[in-house]
Amino acid sequence: MNLPPKVTDRAFARLAEIGAADQGQALRVAVEGGGCSGFQYEIALDAPKTDDLVLEGQGERVVVDEVSLPFLENAVIDFTEELIGARFTIENPNAISSCGCGTSFSM
Repeated sequence: MNLPPKVTDRAFARLAEIGAADQGQALRVAVEGGGCSGFQYEIALDAPKTDDLVLEGQGERVVVDEVSLPFLENAVIDFTEELIGARFTIENPNAISSCGCGTSFSM
């Protein structure tokens, strides 16, 4: 049984701050081939599709397509604010290694 990714309250709060749901948008988290480590995360605001897994909280949504879902099993989607900037992040227990920027990983 695949465990879906989890979304932190901080990530849902950021989506509420930017008004994603008010615009009919959700945070799409996808995995694609490429990047310096083999796979890379694609994170963007997008309209949900009918076959997406929808994770909801605080009136906001995070969506994951069915192809990306196995790569994100039991991952944690969060929002961080650091000196270098603010961004959505993914803590993925399935990744063997990742690049320095955190957007590329290998399994």
